[in-house]
Amino acid sequence: MPIALAPLNTEMKVVKVLVDEKTKKHLESLGILPNASITVVSSVNGGVVVAVKEGRLALDRSIASKILVA
Repeated sequence: MPIALAPLNTEMKVVKVLVDEKTKKHLESLGILPNASITVVSSVNGGVVVAVKEGRLALDRSIASKILVA
C-alpha cells in the first residue's frame, strides 16, 4: 500500500520506491529505502509526516503515493 494510506503510529517496512533515479537517491540518503522501518506520524490531504531513523520528514502527496509499504 502507498505510505499515504498507511495507518498512523504503526511501524511499517518500505517495500518499493517508485520514483525516478535522482529522487530515489535523495530518498535513500534520507533513510527511505527498501526494508527500512518507517512510521507515519501525521497525514493530511495525502501528504504525510514520517519518522525515519532518528528524524522526521514531510512528504508531499505525489511522493507519498509512490512509496509502497507493508
